[in-house]
Amino acid sequence: MVLRTVFRAVIMGPPGSGKGTVSDRITKSFGLKHISSGDILRTNIEAKTELGLLMKSCIDQGQLVPDDVISRLILSNLRNIEQSSWLLDGFPRTVSQAESLESVCNVDTVINLNVPFVTIKDRLTSRWVHLASGRVYNTHFNPPTVPGIDDVTGEALTQRDDDTPDTVTRRLKGYEHQTQPVLEYYRSKGVLETFSGTETNKIWPHVQAFLARKIPSSSGGQAAAGKN
Repeated sequence: MVLRTVFRAVIMGPPGSGKGTVSDRITKSFGLKHISSGDILRTNIEAKTELGLLMKSCIDQGQLVPDDVISRLILSNLRNIEQSSWLLDGFPRTVSQAESLESVCNVDTVINLNVPFVTIKDRLTSRWVHLASGRVYNTHFNPPTVPGIDDVTGEALTQRDDDTPDTVTRRLKGYEHQTQPVLEYYRSKGVLETFSGTETNKIWPHVQAFLARKIPSSSGGQAAAGKN
């Protein structure tokens, strides 16, 4: 699909909501560039840039990276591709960050994946990994042949610390507390579109149909373009 006009979208959703899968399908279906704030942060820390070193210092001291530091980093990357259409993932996470983004460009739409926390908790706590290979199993829909054992090597599977029930509960509560004001901010702007469900494969067709109406394409669809 060929884009005629710059289109800018943000995707939001709690950990385990299927955000990565949906983002991948959006970028492949509509030609948007996927911009992950986590990838940008890791790249800058590894490259030891000025902002990367500042962020690493905060992280090493157990401090939150200030909004203005993260905003400067993400926005500098966006300015480098200002004529491209993109899907921004992982930013903004606070109203202050959203306002910083707004000062640079208009966001055409914000896709919010609304998956019940009980579904996410069940999904994440059922996940086990073979650390050496990265193979992931799920005890519900992709279980190992022998419980707790990797199919290929016969070695023991491990549950990540992030996937234990108590940790998952804390992560979800933290996400809700942090991002609810951001969702309200975009709702007040009239650009928030929420997709609810318990299965990514059932949510995706609705996201796809929505974006097909919003994104200008070679078939002549219309969309509201942001500032250039």
